[in-house]
Amino acid sequence: MATKVKSLHDAFYETLKDVYYAEKQSVRALKKSAKAAQHEELRSAFETHAEESAEQVERLQQVFEIIGKPARAKTCEAMQGITSEMEEDLEDFADSPAADAVLAACAQAVEHYEIARYGTLKTWARQLGYADAAKLLEQTLEEEKKTDALLSEIAERINTDGSEVAEAAEEAPRAKAKTKG
Repeated sequence: MATKVKSLHDAFYETLKDVYYAEKQSVRALKKSAKAAQHEELRSAFETHAEESAEQVERLQQVFEIIGKPARAKTCEAMQGITSEMEEDLEDFADSPAADAVLAACAQAVEHYEIARYGTLKTWARQLGYADAAKLLEQTLEEEKKTDALLSEIAERINTDGSEVAEAAEEAPRAKAKTKG
């Protein structure tokens, strides 16, 4: 039995199915993160990007139409791993001063994965002659980069908030030791 040689078109379609699943998971994770976020700015960023991600899912459906394939999701093991880690971190850090910092870091892991995938898909779409699909994928890629940058800005502020508590806790034993000596 001869096996079919896989083409770039096959890789494009399989990756598109993968990111379609990942984006749907991202919408769910963002909604959950928004509910868990303590800082209003972080909550708002999650809510805004959840809405944006829902539009990205619709864009992906348009890409499927452009290439003449059904919009089907294929389980994305990477996104399952990232969201599983997020669940664990949410549980481990719930109600701690570092909770929002951890949430932002988890969200950035999702964004970085999506940036990698959308960059690849955009390039392949161009190579395969799907100019309209490449434009849609570029639009999503730019939104993901913008969200990543926003999360970095927010993380710098909320990480400072969480680290102050940790530093105070570390300073207390040092101060106590100095007074004894």
